[in-house]
Amino acid sequence: MKLVIAFLAGLLMSLGMAISQMIDPQKVLSFLNVTGNWDPSLIFVMVGALAVYSIGFYLVLKRPAPLFDKAFYLPTQQQLDKPLLIGAAVFGIGWGMVGYCPGPALSAVSSFSSGTLGFIAAMVIGWFIAKRVRIPTNHR
Repeated sequence: MKLVIAFLAGLLMSLGMAISQMIDPQKVLSFLNVTGNWDPSLIFVMVGALAVYSIGFYLVLKRPAPLFDKAFYLPTQQQLDKPLLIGAAVFGIGWGMVGYCPGPALSAVSSFSSGTLGFIAAMVIGWFIAKRVRIPTNHR
């Protein structure tokens, strides 16, 4: 049942990204281009997503455990460290260069466009590299 729920949640998220046009790299690049021909329409998508997430997160954490697992698995790291900052920078640069981030790229894979498939290939290669490269952190 856990796998079915995860699939349905992913499908719902993919549909939402497709309807909101977040899987269109040109739409995203137009949103990120605040000094040129800026398209602010994705702000409404992001604000709506944050509102739904915030309310859901608040309500879910009132439960003793998730419906289909024995415990919540929440991050414990509370400090900004080098790996987080470097990862955020790489993510932002990649998003700004091609107009994709992982979720929308995976949602757009059915388009079989060379740009989407190339991005996903580069993302997978990046995962393998990241598993082998460890950046020292300053916290204990």
